[in-house]
Amino acid sequence: MDLHRVLERPVITEKSTAQANPTPSRRRGDNPSAKYTFRVNRDANKIEIREAVEKRFKVEVLDVNTATVRPRERGMGKRRGTIPGWKKAFVTLKAGQSIEDFFGSV
Repeated sequence: MDLHRVLERPVITEKSTAQANPTPSRRRGDNPSAKYTFRVNRDANKIEIREAVEKRFKVEVLDVNTATVRPRERGMGKRRGTIPGWKKAFVTLKAGQSIEDFFGSV
């Protein structure tokens, strides 16, 4: 798969923002690792996701975790529709590194 088609867009939520900007703590040490969340192609595997993030943002990736969001029904009354499922990736960067334009990228 082409590396430019692996990453679809960043996932911007309160939780993902907090993980992208970690604060030092006694448990994680003075230099915690940042975790970024991306919506990725359903056919992409962890190796392709790692390569795409490293080439796109020029950072060193320590770990990639993935999760599949199941499709669900939405609607009101008789009108029902299905929201398709998608895949997200949690990318952990090397301590001290960050993606500068994460919230306006991809």
